[in-house]
Amino acid sequence: MKVAGPLVIAEGMRDANMYDVVRVSEQRLIGEIIEMHGDQASIQVYEETGGLGPGEPVESTNAPLSVELGPGLISSIYDGIQRPLNKIMEATGSNLLSRGVEVPALDREKKWEFVACVSAGEEVTAGDIVGTVQETAVVQQKIMVPYGVNGKIKDIASGEYTVDEVIGHVTTDQGDVELRLMQKWPVRMGRPYKEKLPPDMPLVTGQRVIDAFFPIAKGGVAAIPGPFGSGKTVTQHQLAKWAEADIVVYIGCGERGNEMTDVLNEFPELKDPRTGESLMQRTVLIANTSDMPVAAREASIYTGITLAEYFRDMGYSVALMADSTSRWAEALREMSGRLEEMPGEEGYPAYLGSRLAQFYERAGRVINLGKDGREGSLSAIGAVSPPGGDISEPVSQATLRIVKVFWALDADLAYQRHFPAINWLTSYSLYLDDMESWFNSHVEEDWMTTRQELMSLLQEEASLNEIVKMVGMDALSPRDRLKMEAARSIREDFLHQNSFDEIDTYTSLKKQYYMMKLVYAFYEEGSKALDGGASIGNLVNAQVRERIGRFKYTHEDAIDEEYKKISEELVAEVSSMIGKEDL
Repeated sequence: MKVAGPLVIAEGMRDANMYDVVRVSEQRLIGEIIEMHGDQASIQVYEETGGLGPGEPVESTNAPLSVELGPGLISSIYDGIQRPLNKIMEATGSNLLSRGVEVPALDREKKWEFVACVSAGEEVTAGDIVGTVQETAVVQQKIMVPYGVNGKIKDIASGEYTVDEVIGHVTTDQGDVELRLMQKWPVRMGRPYKEKLPPDMPLVTGQRVIDAFFPIAKGGVAAIPGPFGSGKTVTQHQLAKWAEADIVVYIGCGERGNEMTDVLNEFPELKDPRTGESLMQRTVLIANTSDMPVAAREASIYTGITLAEYFRDMGYSVALMADSTSRWAEALREMSGRLEEMPGEEGYPAYLGSRLAQFYERAGRVINLGKDGREGSLSAIGAVSPPGGDISEPVSQATLRIVKVFWALDADLAYQRHFPAINWLTSYSLYLDDMESWFNSHVEEDWMTTRQELMSLLQEEASLNEIVKMVGMDALSPRDRLKMEAARSIREDFLHQNSFDEIDTYTSLKKQYYMMKLVYAFYEEGSKALDGGASIGNLVNAQVRERIGRFKYTHEDAIDEEYKKISEELVAEVSSMIGKEDL
């Protein structure tokens, strides 16, 4: 046996297979076979390999790296290969991960109240729900027939069971199959479904710059690239709290320990706005920080997305946050280098793009297996941390070729305390055309038209800014100055959001529409007034502009009445300016 950091070369492994999990040395360190040549296997060890030497035993489990799926997942905190960190701490009495500790991912002693919803003699197929377990106050786990099992229920009973106790049997052509609350699934294999649906409805987040300008579809994929301090993690926290998702899977993949500590401290304290319970009551955390074994970081995103697929299969809407895929790619680069593979750009392996694509393609809105045809969705949002914010580097470019939503974080906006710091000139969403009919039919029929008018003003502002920098604001025509003022209102009154304000932190689609209409109405009415002889100075200083700006702090229950009042005041005040000198 040879040891090179997290890579171990073992001989006499002819009976093993690629991606088998192995136990290395007397300490039974967990690893995974990632390359084979004859009877020689290269093993990616997920724990510290210091002190290992030639002659140590290596034992294959003859099974791929898999996760345990069942009651007990919600509110849990796992490392990159689904080892429960709190249980390990209880077992070892240490805050540090000890080597060779074996603790099951799901508690084998806790009993869960299982309520059967099928009876003996019923025909069942893979994916059918046979019963439920109320896991937390807000999440009901649906116990499903395992993949590949079709037949008749022989027996099943409600009651209290541990995850590995038999709750019933299914009679199949090959014999009786035992049903348990828990099932296992290999992390590198996507869970099956009947049909993938088109991305034609949005994942509503309540964040105006996202929902109105750059929406992500339910089951869609998005990337948040940005330099250090631009707000990637904060934006993901906000999405985890407010996005229309039943389940949140948060993967801390190679980020600094203090960022993951913030998640661990904040999520239990955050109140879920939909249920009033702690946000952790519908969250699973995968914590594989930068000081943990680098090899396990590579596995962490597969562990997270497999857990997310499991809840999607129950019919839930799942939001997965990966923070960050750049650190995951660095782990991939390190293992590739130790395997002496031919490097690609900047030392990353040549298969970086395909590995990223394999991860993101597991997202989607689908019709699940089972007779009831239930619909579930898995939306994946990955943070990218390019060095120095340079998105021309390989991980950012490979990600942009795959994802359809690009939320470009801007350090300048972040330093101006503009939240979310998403640059409206460089971001984009390729889901817009697919979702146009949804927005126009479910919110207002001119939603997309209004959105486009606001985007046009922001783009014109960027062009006019170049002129202002050279010759000053006074050189602009009154119409162009009005455009600049309208664009400033869009930026400051619509796009800027206060995440600490209990009203402004989340905005419904209806309120977003009203805000867009008010801001654009100022520009339209101002244009008419200018044509009638009004002064640009009076328009810029109109009192109703403050009312428009403060509309964001109007409670959802009062938006109809307030919108009507401000609209009437806007028309009255601007009309009164026609023919008047500057006040």
